[in-house]
Amino acid sequence: MDSGFSAHARTLLDAIEADGLSKREQVLQGPQGGVVALSGRDAGTVVNLCANNYLGLANHPDIVAAAQQALARDGFGMASVRFICGTHSLHRQLEQAIAGFLGKADAILFGSCFDANGGLFETILTDQDAVISDALNHASIIDGVRLSKAQRYRYTNGDMDELEARLKAATDSGLRFKLIVTDGVFSMDGHVAKLPEICALAERYGAMVMIDDCHATGHLGAGGRGTPELTGVGDRIDIISGTLGKTLGGAMGGFIAASQPIIDLLRQRARPYLFSNVLPPAMAAGALKAIELAAAADDRRALLLQHVQHFRAAMSSAGFELVPGNTPIIPVMVHDAGKAQALAAEVVRRGVLVSAFSFPVVPKGQARIRTQMSAALTPADVDTAISAFVDAGKALALI
Repeated sequence: MDSGFSAHARTLLDAIEADGLSKREQVLQGPQGGVVALSGRDAGTVVNLCANNYLGLANHPDIVAAAQQALARDGFGMASVRFICGTHSLHRQLEQAIAGFLGKADAILFGSCFDANGGLFETILTDQDAVISDALNHASIIDGVRLSKAQRYRYTNGDMDELEARLKAATDSGLRFKLIVTDGVFSMDGHVAKLPEICALAERYGAMVMIDDCHATGHLGAGGRGTPELTGVGDRIDIISGTLGKTLGGAMGGFIAASQPIIDLLRQRARPYLFSNVLPPAMAAGALKAIELAAAADDRRALLLQHVQHFRAAMSSAGFELVPGNTPIIPVMVHDAGKAQALAAEVVRRGVLVSAFSFPVVPKGQARIRTQMSAALTPADVDTAISAFVDAGKALALI
């Protein structure tokens, strides 16, 4: 007996629906790619502008083959947490590959980057310390910071004057360690954090810097080494969290890369690590191959950049409002939640898969369609997407 909770939940769901904020899942048939097959009400083959598959590696045959070989050789799952009997040699190989790729001493795997961010702050910070977080940081950072006992400070997205004021306040309060936390690329806006300015302030106030680089690792910066490489501050970033569920194969798994003492401490005390099963060996083997491919994928990064530049130019010329930036995340601003949902539905009806985002994922009045470019797309796919947006936008009198 649920004491009426199901009725309460139904009331909340009805309100979400009435506000035009319901989220519906598209069901794919077959592998992830630049073009995907849908089932259900939107059944058919569509160009895909929704995935975090930035280099188009999610169905790469070499990654699939590596995973299949490991599955046959090493079994389906470890059936244990790491510190009991769940650590496989593939896990250590993957952690060392991640650390080498990002220029850190070591790395530690988690089930997801949400878990990685959830386990970090309470492990390394106490009530004697301060964490200073960008207001637009990912939900996993927000939740992870809440789990810690550290003194919390927040600064407006990209506002370096406010960041400095927060650092000064933490310093004046006599707090022991100060950790600045930011997304490398902000997932709903697509712009890159001001890492050189952030690192300069960190030096001035004796703070550490941690970034969540989930939407950059593998496809941004020289060799795909992310926003530290892109912005020239690689040696100054103390802690990097990231994912294997986007550019690096698109399956699942997260990680922290940092100095050896930080990684060792996480192995001893990070609760999501200690109390959760690790990735299956097949996923670790696939991710190892994905890192190898990503490191050598300059051709895919070049194609991705071409798609970004072409889509931005054509959409702006057609009259759409885009959030400025140079990453593969290109938000098409609509502002009104209902209109964003309507535009997304019309674009899907024209054979292009997109999703509308509105409150609480983005602030009220900032509803948008977040498009994401991929090296799995062809130039013709990108043109198809542009035409679908233009036709739908005109049909709805949005342009």
